[in-house]
Amino acid sequence: MGNQQLMGLWGVVIFVVGLGFSGWGVESFEFDELFYNRTENLSSFLESGYGYAAPKPLMVGLTLIRGAAAQGAVCLDGTLPGYHIHRGFGSGANSWLIQLEGGGWCNSIRSCVYRKTTRRGSSTHMEKQIPFTGILSNKPEENPDFFNWNRIKVRYCDGASFAGEGEDKVAQLQFRGQRIWHAAMEDLMSKGMHSADRALLSGCSAGGLASILHCDEFRELFPSSTKVKCLSDAGLFMDSIDVSGGHSMRNFFAGVVNLQGVAKNLPSTCTRYRDPTSCFFPQNLIDNVKTPLFILNAAYDSWQVQASLAPPAADPHGTWHDCKLNHAKCSASQIRFLQAFRIRMLNSVRSFAMSGQNGLFINSCFAHCQSERQDTWFADDSPAISNKGIALAVGDWYFDRTGIKAIDCAYPCDKTCHNLVFK
Repeated sequence: MGNQQLMGLWGVVIFVVGLGFSGWGVESFEFDELFYNRTENLSSFLESGYGYAAPKPLMVGLTLIRGAAAQGAVCLDGTLPGYHIHRGFGSGANSWLIQLEGGGWCNSIRSCVYRKTTRRGSSTHMEKQIPFTGILSNKPEENPDFFNWNRIKVRYCDGASFAGEGEDKVAQLQFRGQRIWHAAMEDLMSKGMHSADRALLSGCSAGGLASILHCDEFRELFPSSTKVKCLSDAGLFMDSIDVSGGHSMRNFFAGVVNLQGVAKNLPSTCTRYRDPTSCFFPQNLIDNVKTPLFILNAAYDSWQVQASLAPPAADPHGTWHDCKLNHAKCSASQIRFLQAFRIRMLNSVRSFAMSGQNGLFINSCFAHCQSERQDTWFADDSPAISNKGIALAVGDWYFDRTGIKAIDCAYPCDKTCHNLVFK
């Protein structure tokens, strides 16, 4: 795609919005005063992928990484990290897809102490089996390009997008996200991934940020003959001003980075020029990722609207309460605010999109994490841009069938969205 053609996409004229899902009965959106609990509840709900499980999904058991403890690669509470693996077969037997789990972050001793009592901070509390749907499905009719690959979901139990290094002995907290990443990769390499012909590192939300942070490290695991690419789903967290004019997300990320010792593991291509907190924001990382990267994101990301743009602390009078839960209840001025957020997101990927090796699918939906849920990944009515759905767009990009730089028109022109509507 030429530059003139690409630049035209920012005018956006692809007519593609609104199958709302109500009746979810989600009470966890009435958050308490602790920002962590808000992000944790929202993350757990939006990133589980379980709300749209396909009929009789494949259930895959948890594997603990037994050698991890010797490396100090442990969850927040000191328990072993783990992953779920389903082996590939046929033409995919030597192809590997690694999905990094999402689930928010913890930015204070208090929030991390709470987190270690949940599946996001302790393998003791993790589900022993989880469904593999969407990009993890083993059915060609649900996952046409990756169904027969070795598919792995690495569980998230550190609270810093697999990037922390430190501890707090008094609070009995282990910040070992980077070590967990290394231990998981080492274990999988020993189980056959070292001889992969193809590999794809993906992740959703906090895992989508992790897939950006670790993309080039993942590439370095393999010989040059291995086809290696990365996918970030709902990981494009923006350093944006919230509805009060403050910086809720920047303040929150600063806590994560400082508490968990993330700075030492951030790319030097960023930290040479910016402060560590800025280098935890994907918009400041993506242009320097050398490995081919695909960004899949909703322009009106549900998580960012709720927890970053209009968290209760920035909206003490609840002016945004109804709008956050159902975009149909947003006022004209609120829609203008969200449209400005979309423009900032598009501007943040402008340079990234100029690279022929990168892929892009930004749809104008009120959604979050679209690769793990079956209805948004690959179904008869899945979201689409120019009549191409997400699974086919990612597959076309990975296999070099065609370049994908799909930028949706602004809300409300897209009629294919699976917009999240909460009660």
